[in-house]
Amino acid sequence: MRRIGLFLATNLAVLLVMGVVMNLLEPWLIAQGIDLNHAAIFIFALLFGMGGAIISLLLSKKMALMGTKARVIKQPSNPTERWLIDTVARQAREAGIGMPDVAIFDSPDPNAFATGASRKNALVAVSTGLLRHMRQNEVEAVLGHEVAHVANGDMVTLTLIQGVLNTFVLLLSRIIGQVIDRAVFKGRGYGPGYFLTVIVLQIVLGILASMIVMAFSRWREFRADTGGAQLAGRANMIAALQRLKSVHQPADLPESVEAFGIRGRVGGGIKRLMMSHPPLEERIRALEQGTP
Repeated sequence: MRRIGLFLATNLAVLLVMGVVMNLLEPWLIAQGIDLNHAAIFIFALLFGMGGAIISLLLSKKMALMGTKARVIKQPSNPTERWLIDTVARQAREAGIGMPDVAIFDSPDPNAFATGASRKNALVAVSTGLLRHMRQNEVEAVLGHEVAHVANGDMVTLTLIQGVLNTFVLLLSRIIGQVIDRAVFKGRGYGPGYFLTVIVLQIVLGILASMIVMAFSRWREFRADTGGAQLAGRANMIAALQRLKSVHQPADLPESVEAFGIRGRVGGGIKRLMMSHPPLEERIRALEQGTP
């Protein structure tokens, strides 16, 4: 739950920072005689909401490498590294994408992730724990899962969804804030009631937006499992997920890339709404039944 809280807090912090900047700009624009109608507020919300998401996407590879201290394999130094490069290269050709950078990060937790700004500029990384705990056919399936994420454009889509939701959070909080300031506080729409309402609504709506993003993240995990099964074999993909299920260590990916890992945390009730991955049992069952 601590990791989920940190993930949520990061998203809300970004929204609040963007909101504070907008709050500082609004009085100045009004003083200059610029009418902030709903169309103008929408443009501002779009610029701040989508702008932050796009910048995050462009920096995703660099931030992932820094967050995990992953080492990109430039020149294979042993048979395992050569096999990783050759396997990802073959899967990338079959998936119709550019060759991703391949990296290894030091962690006892069996995990892997994919990130990057496009299908031609991606990163696939595996942990040392994954290489130690899994058989080669299972690692191949995990690599196929991550390559499928790239081929499906999941990094771009997830970022755009977050950007759209950020836009509506910023927009709706301000429209509702204007209404409350006029109706309850009898102001002109930009009084203390407006700014207080905006801050509260950005937190509440930001939580709801995060739930929507996580729901999409869980759905795309099923798609990536299907893609991994196509690239490495259904039996191997099932075996890889079963191996992950047998490992009881908590996933330790940083929040910035946790949604793109092969394995997430288990939760129930309200926790499930903030899970980036569906339970492994559900993913295994979906593969066994042949459902996406």
